[in-house]
Parts: sequence; structure tokens; C-alpha cells
Amino acid sequence: VQLQASGGGLVQAGGSLRLSCAASGRTFSSYGMGWFRQVPGKEREFVAAISRSGGSTIYADSVKGRFTISRDNAKNTVYLQMNSLKPEDTAVYYCASAPWSGSYTYPLEYDYWGQGTLVTVSS
Repeated sequence: VQLQASGGGLVQAGGSLRLSCAASGRTFSSYGMGWFRQVPGKEREFVAAISRSGGSTIYADSVKGRFTISRDNAKNTVYLQMNSLKPEDTAVYYCASAPWSGSYTYPLEYDYWGQGTLVTVSS
């Protein structure tokens, strides 16, 4: 199983980025997908998750209303649209797949992780 995250970069505060995560090696539509982020010295933090069909989504309070998670099961890809970015959104963003239904908000619910993509928001 491979998850390949991309789309990170440097953006000014108030700007937008769209992250993508391409999956291979398993039946993509059978797994929930999530995005987490991490800054040095801190624990990995939940950002957003989406159910297998895409019918249900959940967001961390810190990104609600600014970020949107979506998935295209035909393309085996999950996306994270990030708008109104703030300097505190700066982190390495990871996508991950969850083999079982659950809250999708805890890292232990996920079994495979992408390599991470760096998002830097300048003030």
C-alpha cells in the first residue's frame, strides 16, 4: 500500500492550497481517509477525515469552515482544499487510510500513512 501526498508549498496568509493524496495497492473505496498535520516537537494533530463513500466528513475545530476534504474513488485520490490559510497552519501534512469505521480522529485508527507534504504559511 502506498499513499503519495503532494501539493504543499509556501503561501501567504489568506491564500489557498490544495493537497492531494494518491493511493495504490488496496481498494481505495473500502477505507476512510484522513489528513493530519505535525510541527516539530508536537504530536500529530487531526485535521479532517472522510468516510469510504465520501458521504460523511469531519473537521478539527481549528480548520472548520476553511478546509474541505473530498475524495474521488475513481481516481483513488483524496484532497484537502485549504483556504484562508493562517501562519499557524504551517506544518507537515500527512494523509492516511483507516481500515475500520470509527471516529477517524485518532492516529491509531489509521494503518498506512503517506510521506507528508510541507505547508508553510507566511505572515
